[in-house]
Amino acid sequence: MHSIKELLKFIGRSAKRIAVLVVGLALVALGLVMLVVPGPGLVVIILGLVVLATEFAWAEVMLDKAKDTAKQAGGAAKKGLSRFRRQKPEPAGLPEPEPEPELER
Repeated sequence: MHSIKELLKFIGRSAKRIAVLVVGLALVALGLVMLVVPGPGLVVIILGLVVLATEFAWAEVMLDKAKDTAKQAGGAAKKGLSRFRRQKPEPAGLPEPEPEPELER
């Protein structure tokens, strides 16, 4: 037979896991909705994974994959930005203004 102390410890641990699961999944679901409607969807999804990763190994694996993808996207964005900065600006296509004639005195 288990002692009351062990039973309370088990209930507390299970309650924490359930609370983390509910809050984490709610944040991920809210983030998915924000991908369609205005809002910081990706940030909220990552936040949900952070909450879930405190208790679940599968969420930590997903969080690590998201971090790797973000690093790759950041590198690609920096590469594209440096390429954009190196390009010479093309003329806007506007005609040069004509100089004003000088007045004779």
